[in-house]
Amino acid sequence: MRQQELLDKCPLCSSEHYNSVIQSKDFTVSQEDFNIVACESCGFKFTNPRPPVAELGLYYESEDYISHANTANSIVNFIYKIARNFTLRWKYNIFKKEKLTKTLLDYGCGTGEFLNYCKNKGWQIDGVEPNAKARQQASSINHQDIKTSLAEIDNAPYQVITLWHVLEHIPDLNETFKTLKGMLAPQGLMLVAVPNCSSYDAQVFQEHWAAYDLPRHLYHFTQKSMQKMMTNHGMDIVKVLPMKLDAYYVSLLSNKIKYGKNKLIKSFITGLYSNSYALINKEYSSLIYLVKHQNA
Repeated sequence: MRQQELLDKCPLCSSEHYNSVIQSKDFTVSQEDFNIVACESCGFKFTNPRPPVAELGLYYESEDYISHANTANSIVNFIYKIARNFTLRWKYNIFKKEKLTKTLLDYGCGTGEFLNYCKNKGWQIDGVEPNAKARQQASSINHQDIKTSLAEIDNAPYQVITLWHVLEHIPDLNETFKTLKGMLAPQGLMLVAVPNCSSYDAQVFQEHWAAYDLPRHLYHFTQKSMQKMMTNHGMDIVKVLPMKLDAYYVSLLSNKIKYGKNKLIKSFITGLYSNSYALINKEYSSLIYLVKHQNA
């Protein structure tokens, strides 16, 4: 097993008291065991211990990690690419109607398809992607330099900042979010999409829930913990939107993890149940938080 880094405090409330709640493993790359703990004070769940920052990149080196590889080498990845193409327009439409000047930063832009969609709609775009392979593809399709880190960005402030399933990956969570907040225009809009570990599919699959994605996912958000984080940073959640397709895709991945084979019908039924229950309790498999500066 590689070296591990132990967090001695909760990233949200700094409590030093937490309990182990889920033991699982990296099903994608290393097959190593990992642990999820829950803070006794605020309930926030986070991966602990976790790989040190210098080694995190090793856990993304897989053709099965679709947001970096951009391949369709399996039925699961093929379905993902179809769903992604469908959702590009839907994501764009979330903020298209806002009266904002067309400047956008996509943090953790992967292979750059969303940036390219917005660029073709007339937006001035910038992207940040730490993974070299994904960054090269993003730079190629957008015909501009995609940055390695926020320190290289010099076009702030932005009217829109997006983090599509990125916040849960960031080692220096609070420092990075503080920097992103400083890059958001006073009346700007930030869109933060994360998995929801209070969803029905998370409860069904438990340690096999694909959206835990250990150890790449360092944090495991609920609506309560996301609200606490935004309050800590002086931000307001103005709207929460569901990502309904995620329930089906995550169920497909989770069944593959649990049973070692694709179970399309079983996955569809679980996804359908998840979205049906969420019509009542609003706990969809993934959620998009629309965030603004307080008093904006």
